[in-house]
Amino acid sequence: MSRRIELISLLAADAIALAWANMIWYWARFSWGWFSDPVFAPDTQFVWALVALLTIFWLVLFLFYGMYRERYAASRFDELVSLAKVVTFGILVLFFLLFIESLDAYSARTNLVFYFAAVFVLVATGRVLVRSVQKLLILKGYGLHRTLIVGWSDMLDQLYEEVARYPEAGLDIVGALRLRRETTAHSDPNSDPNSDPNNDPINTEDGLLPQNGSKELSSIQELPQLIDDLEIQDVLIALGADDGGSLMEVLRLCDGKSVSLKLVPDFYTLIGGMARTEHMYGLPLIEVLPEPMQPWEESLKRLMDLVISGTVLVVGLPLWIVIDFMVRLTSSGPSIYRQHRVGQHGREFVMYKYRTMRINAEAETGPVWASEDDPRYTRFGRWLRKWRIDEIPQMWNVFKGDMSLVGPRPERPFFVEKFSSQIPLYNRRHRVKPGITGWAQVKWKYDSNLDDVRQKVKYDLFYIENMSFKRDLQILFRTVYTAIRGAGR
Repeated sequence: MSRRIELISLLAADAIALAWANMIWYWARFSWGWFSDPVFAPDTQFVWALVALLTIFWLVLFLFYGMYRERYAASRFDELVSLAKVVTFGILVLFFLLFIESLDAYSARTNLVFYFAAVFVLVATGRVLVRSVQKLLILKGYGLHRTLIVGWSDMLDQLYEEVARYPEAGLDIVGALRLRRETTAHSDPNSDPNSDPNNDPINTEDGLLPQNGSKELSSIQELPQLIDDLEIQDVLIALGADDGGSLMEVLRLCDGKSVSLKLVPDFYTLIGGMARTEHMYGLPLIEVLPEPMQPWEESLKRLMDLVISGTVLVVGLPLWIVIDFMVRLTSSGPSIYRQHRVGQHGREFVMYKYRTMRINAEAETGPVWASEDDPRYTRFGRWLRKWRIDEIPQMWNVFKGDMSLVGPRPERPFFVEKFSSQIPLYNRRHRVKPGITGWAQVKWKYDSNLDDVRQKVKYDLFYIENMSFKRDLQILFRTVYTAIRGAGR
């Protein structure tokens, strides 16, 4: 079952279940007389409107709390626990908004308990049905996650055997990155079969790793390209207890890729808070670098992005037209500058800004950093830069979803390639959407050398590991304060 079909199936199952739950609650209260006499009875012609509105309310609430996030091969019990929490919250919201004045004490208790049971049982039934069909399709080999395994030869074979025992996990191993240990001049290459560069990496006699359609490489630096070529969705890491350096190198190379990283439990003490233990139908794995924000915070962050960016673009439209005219009037060339930047998961997008420099400013130098007193600025562009007004067109990037209001600043592909090879964990910035402003922008100055970039990366990584809606608000307030002071960086 593809992600799109999974999402459509869940939405359809939830909508049908919620509509029935609302109708059953209405019939039980107003037609069947199961509870005490209602204080009021809605007109029949409004019943369907009431059912539709309540159904939409629940669907939005489920979306807000991440109930439509991918839960591939996850525990159905865990999903039902999450559902119970969301339904409880929704029931309380409806009670205080709609029913607190229309129900007496006894009727309130019985109505809430019955409505909770109706919503939870019917929605849970629909979701269990969808998950059961999904599991059946996985067992038949449909919709499997394309998986790459990384590690030393003996551990790869062991991990492949473990995955083969649990087809319910839905992992299809399509590639292997078999690492080879470096040997010194005084070591005996025959003492370790993994150290022999001519050792056959595939045990064809035992048939442990499939050769039909699979791909195997031996250089760890080829990992990012292998992920792209094979369209990998999951990376399973099989390393020994003394291979911390190799593990961190694998994590560095996978940073910014849209893949799920899982490893054997040996490394739990090494990576601490970056991991979350999970069991996929008995297969013990540890998820590395899970989602940085809670689902409800992520939904609230996106809602804030849409509201603020839409408001700024619409309400300030007359001013933006005037600025557009002034940019054209004070220097030759277009008013909007378009530039390719690297966004979430390493995807490139076109970022927009008011042009603050002369045309072809990098024609002779190539890509270079902008400085605080850069001579390439136009007179009006320097003023736009000081008050951060040049960033306003990026509100369109935020509205489209390429960017967020708050996040690491997106960089050009030229610099991303350069920095990722010189700064450890640089690509981890691409785990989240880039932003118009960020923690690094309110805490540091213009980039003028590689040391400045390293310092900003530290701030960006701090932000990613401590993301929250509260911190986003803090950064936005600091940004507004900085802009009012005219101290833009």
